[in-house]
Amino acid sequence: MALALSAGLHTTAQAADPQCELDRPVRFGGMNWESNLTLVGIERFILEKGYGCKTVVESGETLPMLTALQRGDVDVNSEIWVNMMGDVWQKALADGKVKAVGQVFTGREGWYIPRYTAERYPELKKATDLGRFKDKFVDPEDPAKGRLYGCPVGWVCGTSSENLMKALKLDQDYVMYAPGNSAAQKAAITSAYKRKKDIVFYYWTPTPLMGALDLVKLEMPPLDEKAYACLVDPECASPTPTDYKPNPIVTGLNTQFTQQAPALTAFFTKVSIPDAAINDTLGWLDRENAELADVPKYFLKTHGAVWKTWVPADVAQRVEAAL
Repeated sequence: MALALSAGLHTTAQAADPQCELDRPVRFGGMNWESNLTLVGIERFILEKGYGCKTVVESGETLPMLTALQRGDVDVNSEIWVNMMGDVWQKALADGKVKAVGQVFTGREGWYIPRYTAERYPELKKATDLGRFKDKFVDPEDPAKGRLYGCPVGWVCGTSSENLMKALKLDQDYVMYAPGNSAAQKAAITSAYKRKKDIVFYYWTPTPLMGALDLVKLEMPPLDEKAYACLVDPECASPTPTDYKPNPIVTGLNTQFTQQAPALTAFFTKVSIPDAAINDTLGWLDRENAELADVPKYFLKTHGAVWKTWVPADVAQRVEAAL
C-alpha cells in the first residue's frame, strides 16, 4: 500500500512538471550592461524553474544582437531602447522578423558631473556651459581640449552623443572619448569620483552607478522631436540642439519565436518593473558588492509582488519553490 501510494505521488509530481513549448533552449541576447544582465538573469530563472525551459545567452553589443534577433540566431532581446535605436529598430519592426512586446521600464539619458564639481564651479549648470570649462576636464591625449566620456565602443548611444556634441558646438573644445566597454566606462567614472577629480560623462538610468554616486545632470536645451530624430541618425548632416527623450524600453522577440511559443510570449509581454524595484535591485548590487549571478534571486525574493503578475499561479509556485 505504501509502495503504491509512493508511486502514485511520483506519477502526480511528474505530471505537474512543466513542459517547455520549445524542444530547444530559449536563446537570449546578452548585452553587457547591468540592467540588461540583471533582467536576462531574472527571465532565465523564471523560464527554467517555472516553465521547464532550457536557456542560453549569446553575448554581444546592441546592433549585432539586433541583427541576430532578426536572423533568428537569438529569440529574445530583453532591453530594447526604442528612441535610442531610432530608425534601426523601426526598420527591423517593418521588416516583420521581430516584434516589440511590453514595456519593461523607462530609461533616461543625460550628461552628468559629480556634485562636488557642480559646487566647485556653480556657473556650470548647462551642457552649453561646458565650452568655458574645458580646462577643468582636460583630455590626457589632447591637453588643448576637454574630455567628455561617452558611450562604450559599439553602443548606439555613441551616435546621439557625438551628434549632440556637434549640435552644441562643443566638438572644437572637447574630445568624445569612447571606453572599450561598460566596465571600463564605469571604472573611469568611479575612479575619478573617489579622487574628487572633475569629470563630465554620458550616462543613463536605471543603473547601479546612478544610485551609488551623488551626481548632477547638466541641463539640455528643450526637447525637439524633429531634432531628436536627426540626433540618433548616423547620417544626420546638421544636428541641432535638443534634450534626450525618455526611452520606453521594450522586449524584442523574434517573430517566429512568438509563433512557436505563445505562452512564453505572453510572459515576456507582461514583464514590467517599476522604477523603485529596478533601482533597489541595481543599488543592492553595488551596496553589497554582489555578483551579478546573485541579483536575480535577490529581485525574485524581494519583489514578489512585481514578478508574480507576469506569470500564472502554477509558474509562480514553481519559481518560489526553486528559491
